[in-house]
Formats: sequence, structure tokens, C-alpha cells
Amino acid sequence: PIVIFSIFQRAVFTTPVAILCLISRNSIHRLSLMLRPSLDHSLVVSKNCVKLQDKFAAHTLWTFVERSGRHIRQSRTLQSILIKMMNMFSNIFKGPTVHSPVVAMSARLASTEATFQAKPFKLHKLDSGPEVNMHVTKEDALRYYTQMQTIRRMETAAGNLYKEKKVRGFCHLYSGQEACAVGMKAAMEPGDAAITAYRCHGWTYLSGSSVAKVLCELTGRLTGNVYGKGGSMHMYGENFYGGNGIVGAQQPLGTGIAFAMKYKKQKNVCITLFGDGATNQGQLYESMNMAKLWELPVLYVCENNGYGMGTSAARSSASTDYYTRGDYVPGFWVDGMDVLAVREAIRWAKEWCNAGKGPLMIEMATYRYGGHSMSDPGTSYRTREEIQEVRKTRDPITGFKDKIVTAGLVTEDELKEVDKEIRKEVDAAVKQAHTDKESPVEMLLTDIYFNTPAQYVRCTTENVLQQYVTSEDAFKALSK
Repeated sequence: PIVIFSIFQRAVFTTPVAILCLISRNSIHRLSLMLRPSLDHSLVVSKNCVKLQDKFAAHTLWTFVERSGRHIRQSRTLQSILIKMMNMFSNIFKGPTVHSPVVAMSARLASTEATFQAKPFKLHKLDSGPEVNMHVTKEDALRYYTQMQTIRRMETAAGNLYKEKKVRGFCHLYSGQEACAVGMKAAMEPGDAAITAYRCHGWTYLSGSSVAKVLCELTGRLTGNVYGKGGSMHMYGENFYGGNGIVGAQQPLGTGIAFAMKYKKQKNVCITLFGDGATNQGQLYESMNMAKLWELPVLYVCENNGYGMGTSAARSSASTDYYTRGDYVPGFWVDGMDVLAVREAIRWAKEWCNAGKGPLMIEMATYRYGGHSMSDPGTSYRTREEIQEVRKTRDPITGFKDKIVTAGLVTEDELKEVDKEIRKEVDAAVKQAHTDKESPVEMLLTDIYFNTPAQYVRCTTENVLQQYVTSEDAFKALSK
């Protein structure tokens, strides 16, 4: 009877295990609910196995977890049961060779932190560079994913508004480059500044503006980031000095911001961003000369998305190793499609600047999915196959998603809930961008000067053209 009962125990325990080993990633959650009673029973049987010191059942569980651990991580239901089982079975093993991996797997299933490895950083005139081993907590992983996904959906909505002719003027989208902005922002501390070119919607969102404020700015609404007066290229935030419409114009401005930081003895840096197309601008080299001469805390960041408007980097630059362009300014290359690698790069660079070592030239290898602007289809100078290949193999969002799900930091279900909330937020913002009040003509003359005097028509004393000194005054009055 004891032998028969033992065989029965093993059959009952291994049946759901065998079934689960065959379950696909997409159906794991649904089937876990169906198998819950069987697994609960297996938990009871497992207790008997422990009492009998049944190493066969314990090894069966360990084999299952090793082979199907990735799929188990998709379901909290399975995790809770299996962690209980593994905790019981860990007491069976006396040798450290088996006991340790069981405990390690149990920890990984309930992990709140994970470690990943970045692609090697290419260095220029540096003895060492950023750390390739990157740690991330579950909380941070969810935040980075949420921010990148929000920017992606916000930019898609911006593109649709432009196609509906609700956006006037230029419109440059950031789709594909989200890991650059999110990774840099994650490394920034209070007082650090950033300044970029005209592809600035994502940075505006990360600097404190809601999705609604960004989209309303695009459609010229009073509730926009700068009351509908800046449009796509001129948005701002706290310590974010915009969107600049002139190619390379932000390079000397960022250098000036860094000069102010050093003058005030602040332990901060200014991240000065530009594309590969702007690295051939003379003002970049003038700025780097001054920054190195005075050892200013400025990070010159080239977001190399492969194309300057419709011209590939190889056709426009004698050297495409942009991180070496500073010559006497040290630099390094980083994978700009990896949000964690970008974060580590900027953290390391900040330490360099804070130590008084001066500027750095950083190249972030990234890719833009759309054209240079909305008027550029983006397919006359590259193939659709090239774009799809990048989407399939290097996409910053799906790549990060696969990492954190595989590591057990989050589940597919958790990310689906995040996506659902993002869709709601963006959809609501689109409605506002259509219906909120447009900025009136009274706003045309506000915020031109710091202290705007009242404007009168010449030779009259009664008709005041300028009713409001600042845009904020006008906003308060007109919103009532």
C-alpha cells in the first residue's frame, strides 16, 4: 500500500507539471486559473512528499521550474503556489549544490530587483567608463516602461493630430528614441538642466508637463505648455530650456547654462542634446573649446539616429564616430536603445563633471521611426524593410519589456494594466487638444519682455492695446 500510494502521489504531482511545461507564454495566465485546483492539491501532496523525504518529487518540481520559470513569471497565481512548494522542498536537500539553486529560483520568482548587462561602451581618451552591469528595481522598471510607452503613444497621437490638420507648422516626432530621454532623465538630479533641438515633446512630458499640456500646445490651446504660443518646437519645463528651432543653436546655449552652474558653484550638469546632423556645425566646436578651457560641467550628447533630415550619417560626415569629435574633449559611445545603459552612462558622466574634470562628448546610437518631420515620409532615403528590422530587433520599449518580464520583475498582466491606463490618458488628452479654448489675440504681446509696459496707440490716451502683462495674467482672466 505504501508503494502504491507513493506512485499515486507522484502521478498527481507530475501531471500538472507536465501540462504546464507545454503551456505557451500567451495562455499561461488563463490556464493557470484552470489548473489552480490541481496545483493546490499538488501543494498538499508536496507536504506528504516532504514528510517522506521524497527527493523524486522535489527534483520533478525543480526540473519544472528550471524549464518553465520564464512562463511561471507571467502569473502571480502560479508564483505564489510554486514558491511555497520550493520553500518546502528546499529543506529536503542537504548538499549546497542543489539547495542553493532552489532558493535562488525562489528568490527570482518573487524578485524586486534585477541585474542586466549593457553593450560595451566605446571610449575616447578615457581609461575607464560606465559600469556594464546595471541594476534596476521593480519600481524603477515600471516607471521607465510607463514613461517610454507614454511618449510613444503621445507621439502617435501628435502625428494623427497633424494629419487632421489640427497642428500648424512643423512637427518632429521622437518615436524610436524614447530610451534616450527616459534614461537621461532617470540619471538627472534636482538642479540639473537639459536643452535640446526641435524634437522636444518627450522631454517636455518628462519635465513635468502632462500629455494634455503637450498635445494642447501643438493645437494652439490656452491650456498648452506655453499657452499655445510655442507649438511643436518651443516647449519648456523646470530646468528644461526647450526646444530650439535652429539646427545646433542649443549647443552654445547649453554651454552658457553650464557656465552659470560653475559660476554659482552648483554641483550640477547641463545635458546639451543635438542630432548627428548638427555635429558638423561650427558652433559645436566653438562651444567645446570654451567648455574644455574652463572645465565646464556640460555633457554634449549626440543622439545619432542615423539620418540628418534625409541624408545618412555616412554621406554627410567624414567620421561617424561622433563620440571622438571633441578631440581633446573625452567621450564615449552608448547604446541609445537601452534605457538602463543610457541611465548608467549619464550617472557616470555626472560624477566626472562633479569631480571638476570638465565636459564630455557622448554618442547615443538610436533610431527614429518616422521621417525628419511630418512632411517627410521617411522612405525615400531608406527602405521600409530597414525600419521594420529595427522595430523587430532593437525597439527600446519591447526590448526593455522582454528583459523585465523574463527577469521576473513584472508580469505581462501588470504591463497590460499600465498600457490600458496610458491609452486612457492619451485619449483624454486628444479630446482636450480638440476642444479646449484656443489662445486669443490678446496673448500675442505677452511675455515679449520681462517687464512689459502698457502699450498705447500713438497720439492717443485711451485705447490700450495690451491688456495683460504676462501670459499667466491673460490665462487667469480668460479662463474664468
